[in-house]
Amino acid sequence: MLGILPAFHSERRGAGNVMKTHWIASAAVVLALCAAIPMMAAEPEDGLDVVKVRKNFYMLAGAGGNIGVQIGSDGVVLVNAGTAAASDRVLGALKKLTDLPIRYIINVDAGPDFVGGNEKLSRAGYTIFTNALGNAAVVAAMTNGGGASILSHDSVLRRMSSDAKEKYSSGALPSEAFFTPRKALRMNDEGIEVLYQPAAHSNADSFAMFRASDVVVTGDVMDMTRFPVIDLANGGTIQGEIDALNRLIDLTIAPTPFIYKDVGTYVIPGHGRLCEQMEVVDYRDMVVLVRDVVADLIKQGKTLDQIKAARPALPYETRYGSQTGSWTTNAFVEAIYRSLTLKK
Repeated sequence: MLGILPAFHSERRGAGNVMKTHWIASAAVVLALCAAIPMMAAEPEDGLDVVKVRKNFYMLAGAGGNIGVQIGSDGVVLVNAGTAAASDRVLGALKKLTDLPIRYIINVDAGPDFVGGNEKLSRAGYTIFTNALGNAAVVAAMTNGGGASILSHDSVLRRMSSDAKEKYSSGALPSEAFFTPRKALRMNDEGIEVLYQPAAHSNADSFAMFRASDVVVTGDVMDMTRFPVIDLANGGTIQGEIDALNRLIDLTIAPTPFIYKDVGTYVIPGHGRLCEQMEVVDYRDMVVLVRDVVADLIKQGKTLDQIKAARPALPYETRYGSQTGSWTTNAFVEAIYRSLTLKK
């Protein structure tokens, strides 16, 4: 990055002065870059990592899926809720950040590590529709009993309602579901857009974009800890995953021309560390490359076992691969194969 910065010296200066000026300029740039990087807050006793992303925006990691936290005069807006088991720890971390109540929980993924904490976090909050609290009948009709609203695309509501394994209670289900590709609201003097991404990692993916904060929060469309899970059983497709990553790139802005001031748009992925645009590009390129290699092997008439043996994801296995666990490298390759060979 530093190599593309302009040289801050005159050609008339001597060699010693030139080197000194370069050193001063480089040091200034490094200091500026360090100042632009989000600072990690002291790790709470509950084991959650609290990352300050912007002035009034945080990321909570370690509660299952990553949680985005916007804080302002209207209260707290959460994107994702973590697992049910981590709810108390999440509430403890939030109390260390603010005394304001949770007002909205936005679900951008239907996985239990993103929606498991819905009910407890919602009931710990306070509905934005304050007039309703004066009417006992209206409060009784609310699935969350007057707690924070839970907002999601209808696909999340349908997935949670039909999940025989998790068996979510009515209080955990989204209380505000939308059907359109885009849902907009305004909280804490900031425009928020929830953008549905069809048939990506699954059929229940969205992005939450915070315009003023310049932050986008995702579910497992982007997972910095592994290859993306293509959930074929729940409507996921490899092409939809790539389309969603391309959309994510379009939503983000690089820090040019002032690369020493900021990193541009921040992306909070479903799991793993905070990202910026070029990391999303790298992740998209990885998925496209592996998809293309698998597609070429299919054209050559290779079987699934032969394709797995060819290790099409080899260049990225060290970074994203796994031979054990719920999502292995072979599972990723097989999901691509089945997505590409699925009969239309």
